[in-house]
Amino acid sequence: MKKSTYDLFRNIIDDNRNGRHSGIASICSSNRFVLEAAIEQGAEAGLPVLIESTSNQVNQQGGYTGMKPADFRNYIESIYSKGLISSESLILGGDHLGPYPWRKEPAEKAMEKACDLVDSYVRAGFSKIHLDASHPLGEDEREPGGGINIRLIAERTAQLCRVAEKAFEEEYKLNRALEPPVFVIGSEVPVPGGEVEGHVAAPEVTSVSDLEYTIKEAEAAFAKEKLHNAWERVIAVVVQPGVEFGDSIVFPYEHEKNEKLIEFIKNYNLVYEAHSTDYQSAEKLRSMVADGFSILKVGPALSYAMREAVFLLGYMEQEMFGSFVNIKLSEIKEVLNKAENRNRSYWEDYYRGSRYEVELSKKYSYSDRIRYYWNDPEVKESLDRLLVNMESEEIPDGLLKQFFERQYWDVRNQLLKKDPSELIRARIAEVISDYHYAVCKSI
Repeated sequence: MKKSTYDLFRNIIDDNRNGRHSGIASICSSNRFVLEAAIEQGAEAGLPVLIESTSNQVNQQGGYTGMKPADFRNYIESIYSKGLISSESLILGGDHLGPYPWRKEPAEKAMEKACDLVDSYVRAGFSKIHLDASHPLGEDEREPGGGINIRLIAERTAQLCRVAEKAFEEEYKLNRALEPPVFVIGSEVPVPGGEVEGHVAAPEVTSVSDLEYTIKEAEAAFAKEKLHNAWERVIAVVVQPGVEFGDSIVFPYEHEKNEKLIEFIKNYNLVYEAHSTDYQSAEKLRSMVADGFSILKVGPALSYAMREAVFLLGYMEQEMFGSFVNIKLSEIKEVLNKAENRNRSYWEDYYRGSRYEVELSKKYSYSDRIRYYWNDPEVKESLDRLLVNMESEEIPDGLLKQFFERQYWDVRNQLLKKDPSELIRARIAEVISDYHYAVCKSI
């Protein structure tokens, strides 16, 4: 029998309160290779798979993926329907659901759209909802530091939650199999998707006083809206544990800086949700889970691994077919670069430095802004050509070893096929395996 999302997170909370290691990885991506790898890895490990989309990726207007929440759910179902994993092991979540995509509009208008956003996610069956009303809107008065009043954030969060509860109640009348959503509150990242720019020091760890005030105001706002039952389903709060990454820097987790937060959460029926955990070592990730940062979000590191694999296949394609005049090469790196130059909006505000430095960042930055271009028609055509070319001839063992050392040994041990798509997923799986190591109860 399927364990409800609430029961799953309640077990994680109880484990943490009783000193037992427990957590879950959150896959934040819409990339098919990433999602296939995550689902395959989850099936192999016997772990639930939590997949989340952000308000920028997927919303009632289509987001940058062109998908609405129901479309995204169908997209995920089309992947796990291949028999890779039972739908009972899948959890869908909405990340940073709030007014962020419409933050430049007047507050009333932005919140109206944010409410529609939350409504559409809940009606599509997403069971983990991060309510994020932390961003200043239109005419909002900014506080020192550029943020807005915590009480106003709490009031808007409760407003969004009320919409979520109403949507669930109406959908539940039509489908008694639906489960009520669980909620995450708080926000400690610069923008949905993370990534810092220009930082020379790690971000400050959330103070206990600020966190306590945030929780207190949120609980009061929920009570004012008569959302007592919903408050019981708030399972996590987002904090900043000093973990971030940027264009060319990663700030590792430091247990000592988080000791006050670690003690504080023991007094609540909550765990911490940590964003931007990409590029942390496996040991650092496991340490975070042990310290109560039980929900580890990862996204760009996964699409970065996918990009690595595609580039490696591109080098191999050149070696195998570069001298054949009758075979058209994919030229995947060049095609991606042209796509980035046609539409500079996804990277132009993120990469700084000389022209040489920017060109390197466009390909190799930790921020992996290249992930926004895989759906470009010309890029898709180029990637398809790369895969077809690499499938047309068996990859020589020596060439595979040169570019995919770890996968080479898996092929030798008959654990992996020399299939280019499988090589891509295997590269992504290397990252996912670090998260499975981090959250598993025993090692």
